[in-house]
Amino acid sequence: MNNVKSNFSIKDLENLSGIKAHTIRIWEKRYNLFQPNRTDTNIRCYDLENLQKLLNVTFLYNNGYKISKISQLGEDNIPKVVKNMVAEQRDNGHVLNSFKMAMMNFDQALFFKTYNALLKEKSFREIFYEDFIPFLNEVGLLWQTDTITPSHEHFICALIKQKILVNTEKLQFSTPTNASKTFVLYLPDNEIHELGLMFLNYEILSKGYQSIFLGQSIPIFSLKDLVPLYDNIVFVSYFTVQPDKENIMAYLNNFHDMLLKDTASELWISGKMLQEINKSNLPKTIVAFSQIDQLVQNL
Repeated sequence: MNNVKSNFSIKDLENLSGIKAHTIRIWEKRYNLFQPNRTDTNIRCYDLENLQKLLNVTFLYNNGYKISKISQLGEDNIPKVVKNMVAEQRDNGHVLNSFKMAMMNFDQALFFKTYNALLKEKSFREIFYEDFIPFLNEVGLLWQTDTITPSHEHFICALIKQKILVNTEKLQFSTPTNASKTFVLYLPDNEIHELGLMFLNYEILSKGYQSIFLGQSIPIFSLKDLVPLYDNIVFVSYFTVQPDKENIMAYLNNFHDMLLKDTASELWISGKMLQEINKSNLPKTIVAFSQIDQLVQNL
């Protein structure tokens, strides 16, 4: 069982805010901005209220406020100044902080409030590229540094998936208008991180193509059933943790031999594991994209 995290070390606060632990200590001692608890061994321990305040202070600090001035605003006024500043500018720093607090508090209402406020000014596609992707990049780093637990990551990713599914469903009511390619989206064996693939499905449908979404953990041999049914198949996959470093090239060569050789089909891939391969060694029928938007531009 994973313990849900509600108390944070000063290193956790550094990871969540981007403010160095040394600086947080100075703000705490000199300006009395935070009131940490202490463990039996006298180590600082911060609660969610301290985290919320630090994120607000960080937002003001990054937008030109001196820390001395922030400390004079008072507990109740800091959130009000942040709110007013957000209303006057298009800065997504506060958006990312709101999503972080929604994640840390398991606060579904805050997530929806933040998302709906964005939707008044942006399209879903803009929200995904400008807000969700930067936020998810931070989530990955927070997970790697043990600042958050898998429970936090799964909670917030499930909410983002909901938004992708809602917007995808709207497109699925329309008949495909572009028959030049058929896209088959899948994740390889033991790969369960499907959020990126789900958004690619949305983008492909928005371009009028037929898209067949298969989802998580699909063996290569299972894809062979589609080859006789469609001309010009483009298989699309997203490698987050699988195939692993030792097996990724063998996987791609096997995929080529089983599904692409002597056909008009291709495999388009993206995801973190592509850092482990030399793209120049790939067969011509396998195309690697460093970023989601690069793949979308190729549609």
